[in-house]
Amino acid sequence: MENKEGLFYKFLRWRDKHVQEKHFVLFLSFLVGICTAASAIMLKQLIHFIQKTLTQHMDVGANYLFLLYPVMGILLAGLFVKYIVRDDISHGVTKILYAISQRKSRIKPHNIWSSLAASSVTIGLGGSVGAEAPIVLTGAAIGSNLGRMFRMEQKTLMLLVGCGAAGAIAGIFKAPIAGLVFVIEVLMLDLTMTSVMPLLISSVTAATVSYIFTGTEAMFKFSQTEVFEIGRIPYVLLLGIFCGLVSLYFTRVMNKVEGVYRKFGTFWRKFFLGGVMLSILIFLFPPLYGEGYDTIGSLLDGQFAHLMDKSLFYEMKGSYWGVLVFLLLILLTKVFASSATNGGGGCGGIFAPSLFLGCIAGFIFAHTSNYFDFTTYLSEKNFALMGMAGVMAGVMHAPLTGVFLIAELTGGYELFLPLMIVSISSYLTIIMFEPHSIYSMRLAQKGELLTHHKDRAVLTLLNVDHVIEKDFCIIHPDMTLGDMVKVIAKSGRNAFPVVDKEGVLLGIVLLDNIRNIMFRPELYSRFKVSKFMVSAQARIVINTPMEKVMQIFDDTKAWNLPVVDEEGHYIGFMSKSKIFNSYREVLVDNFSGD
Repeated sequence: MENKEGLFYKFLRWRDKHVQEKHFVLFLSFLVGICTAASAIMLKQLIHFIQKTLTQHMDVGANYLFLLYPVMGILLAGLFVKYIVRDDISHGVTKILYAISQRKSRIKPHNIWSSLAASSVTIGLGGSVGAEAPIVLTGAAIGSNLGRMFRMEQKTLMLLVGCGAAGAIAGIFKAPIAGLVFVIEVLMLDLTMTSVMPLLISSVTAATVSYIFTGTEAMFKFSQTEVFEIGRIPYVLLLGIFCGLVSLYFTRVMNKVEGVYRKFGTFWRKFFLGGVMLSILIFLFPPLYGEGYDTIGSLLDGQFAHLMDKSLFYEMKGSYWGVLVFLLLILLTKVFASSATNGGGGCGGIFAPSLFLGCIAGFIFAHTSNYFDFTTYLSEKNFALMGMAGVMAGVMHAPLTGVFLIAELTGGYELFLPLMIVSISSYLTIIMFEPHSIYSMRLAQKGELLTHHKDRAVLTLLNVDHVIEKDFCIIHPDMTLGDMVKVIAKSGRNAFPVVDKEGVLLGIVLLDNIRNIMFRPELYSRFKVSKFMVSAQARIVINTPMEKVMQIFDDTKAWNLPVVDEEGHYIGFMSKSKIFNSYREVLVDNFSGD
């Protein structure tokens, strides 16, 4: 082991001497792309293997198995997380945002494999969630831990986390542009000349690896048999508004339902509620089983009637309104199925549910419009495709991600203009009611979301040790004014911390406050420091977030404030001017292109 560590450190020293930092980051981004693609392929294969093994012999009369499989899935995943992982691994993208904002882009190593294992069992056994958020967390964890292994600094770690996320999206969807855009829109990493190339390398590498091992065809087979006409743009705008409202419904209801699960406390109570809710919903509406990509494929292919084959609504499949009501009920209940899956102990994301809901929403919109003779005929396939982009743009607050992802997923580039229109109108609709995406709303409510605010993002990158100044002369309360004058003669500062024998800060002496007596020798032995010291306007406890530190400076109007540890021991001073200088340096280093 020691020999291996010695070789590794020799490699680090060789790299420092012979390989420029920016070139090594490009190499790491390439490595991240390969690893994330491999993880994405592995996860998809695991899910499909479990699903095929369990459902290949199922028929209409075997629906009772829909009551059993999803419950087993969330139970196994929940026990795995509770007793083996022993950490929260749900809401993968939210955890990435938290890591960037609060943990200096450090993601725990177990996230490389724990999300893969838990989500494959959850989704393979019928959990009504998607595999994309877990694989994004896996990719981000790969980037973070590779960067830490090679001793990368914080700004590079943040970039590698973004590379992992971009590679994960590109690898699982075969969508390199969507991977890049996702990082910019959802993770809010700034696109500069120093960051665009690593992100592109990770995305393209991951997509290429996926092409090699899974083929070059698009994830969904879509052929545009009906040309989009400009006269249908008003209907596209209305579809965007409808998708925005569906996104709002999904976001608000999921947030409230998961809040109910969090209040339940014990694992077994959450599991019981989630298991009962999920199994009943899937039994009533079989399309809720698993990711729902089969349903999307059927709607994009115009084959919607057979979606009711394994349901209790089978006899209504020939009815125009029967199909519509069935899909509308699925639209309303999908959020409860997804919440039950995660709340009950499962692990999954909302990528697939967003695509699923969008496809159904677009189909319902066109299906309903076509019933009335006074409206222009709308292609149900085209509008189902556009609905996918609309709901994804609304739920994630990411219109460009919605456009490029759907175009790359389906090959529907001929619909690029309507995809943009529906995504933008959906996004503009939801932000009127909900300023944060489903990923960021919880962090924003806690004040922990810094990635979406440039000033806060810069503050998180400030090194506290570089901001604390320790060249202030320390004095004691029993010193005389004469002793104080001798200290002043050796100091270039106008503030002096007063500490006791244990080093606890008692107060400060300001030069301006004693200027009228410091030149009177007859008073040197009469006054002691304890007589003319004053309390500090505020004290900054070490490890206080920099955003909070700046708030303290703003509240007190001070330019210098003492820093203490949790027990009150003096450490040094922070000055507003020093923070401003460091802020400018970080801004130039991290948020400007070369």
